[in-house]
Amino acid sequence: MKSALAATFCAGLSWLGGLVSAETQVTVLSFDDLEGWAADNHAEAFEVFQNTCADLDDPDWQAVCAYATSNPDPRQFFELFFRPVLIEDGKDALFTGYFEPELDGALRPNARYRYPLYAMPPEARDSPKWYSRRELLEERKLEGRGLEIAWVDDPVELFFLQIQGSGRVHLPDGSKLRVGYGGKNGHEYRSIGQELVRRGTFEAHQVSAQVIKNWVRRNPVAGTELLYHNPSYVFFREVSEVPAHLGPLGAMNRSVTTLRTIAVDPAFVPLGAPVWIEKDGKNPMRRLMMAQDTGSAIKGAQRADIFFGTGDQAGRAAGRLKDPGRMIVLLPIQRAYAMLPEGVE
Repeated sequence: MKSALAATFCAGLSWLGGLVSAETQVTVLSFDDLEGWAADNHAEAFEVFQNTCADLDDPDWQAVCAYATSNPDPRQFFELFFRPVLIEDGKDALFTGYFEPELDGALRPNARYRYPLYAMPPEARDSPKWYSRRELLEERKLEGRGLEIAWVDDPVELFFLQIQGSGRVHLPDGSKLRVGYGGKNGHEYRSIGQELVRRGTFEAHQVSAQVIKNWVRRNPVAGTELLYHNPSYVFFREVSEVPAHLGPLGAMNRSVTTLRTIAVDPAFVPLGAPVWIEKDGKNPMRRLMMAQDTGSAIKGAQRADIFFGTGDQAGRAAGRLKDPGRMIVLLPIQRAYAMLPEGVE
């Protein structure tokens, strides 16, 4: 049962200038409504919150972040300065996972390392929609321009590196090159997993990143065509200045944190906000995370991508995740109550 503080109504969300539909449903809750709240490690979550808090320039957030520097008790800090807000857009909640992949590559091409990671061409930045994935690769639009950052040995892993947006390349001398998101060609992301389901190749519950990779490798011609189904193409930039013990850079240009960072749709969830996760499914999860990243496939008020870390083990865990539940945004108390209709206290 919701507390007396809870109120449900329809409202436009103000932090992006009313871009969200007026039919969006908003419910202001209390912390008693958050299942498992008392059991979480609030100090760990607070440390991750501080990683990006100073970058928030809204006055409501600046006041909260100023107090965060005074070494408060973490749980009391969240409960004193925030209110939980459930934002819904009529779509079921969906949690998926992402990770930082590790690929084998080299700084010069050879017979093994033949598939380049490209930096973004200047003219692509000036075009709202540039060449599609098929055009870029089939017509070799990027070759011979000196845009190559490195070459890797597996085009399928390169495709999934583009979906993740960042990763590490293991070089022959034992060193590692870290790359991050450098831009995209302006085409909308289209899921090749959903396409395989649409074709009847797999049932929805069967699809995972590893299943897709295996299918593409077993069917090289049809597999190449399947990859072209996604016209979006991601470019990279070298970010090796990020220390190896930290996570890759997210949308806020700060390192993301394993199982404490989520990618969200910023049309509904402000970047930098704490978000309480109630993920159901095989391995339920109840914990406070930070909205520090975005993703082309992350669209909707109840849609989140959980960061699982770096490497193959993290990739397997992330690739299996496709669970229901709910997510509740923690907003500064003034912002939360400003969303209540007139007369509701």
